[in-house]
Amino acid sequence: MDLLWLWIVLGILVLLLIFVIANYNGLVRLRNEVKNAWAQIDVQLKRRYDLIPNLVETVRGYMKHERETLEAVTKARTVAQKMSEAGAGARGKAEGELSSALMRLLAVAEAYPDLKANQNFLALQEELTSTENKISFSRQYYNDSVLRFNNKTQVFPTNIIAGMFGFKSGEYFEVTVSTERQAPKVSFS
Repeated sequence: MDLLWLWIVLGILVLLLIFVIANYNGLVRLRNEVKNAWAQIDVQLKRRYDLIPNLVETVRGYMKHERETLEAVTKARTVAQKMSEAGAGARGKAEGELSSALMRLLAVAEAYPDLKANQNFLALQEELTSTENKISFSRQYYNDSVLRFNNKTQVFPTNIIAGMFGFKSGEYFEVTVSTERQAPKVSFS
């Protein structure tokens, strides 16, 4: 009888150990997915950072009177690049400022017909638009990954294992600049 109880206790301990290992591994996989999603955002942001100097140089010759707009884009790019080690919230705010400055630059460019016809500008504008779309998709994937990870770390009984091993909830990449929340103005004039 004592041997039977010993086997039952050992069986329960083995099942408990398997449960802990499986949930720990699941948390690690989700944490790595969040890190990968963040890295994908970084790739697209780097691409945007590389496009901006070319765009500014192309526009500079046409927009002699729009110096502050060009400086705002350059400054926002510098700030955003410096935030590369910051968390998602601070990084999102800096990237929102950069997006806002780029939107102002492209809006001002509308007033210069020669610039709008410049093939280099058109190609850069298309590249920038494509990159912005990729950034948007990367943000969505990152936030979805954070949601899955946060759900796993916060639901019972996995939250106990997450707490035991120090898993912390992820931070969403959110829009913090009010101009990004506004609908774009479209003009066909």
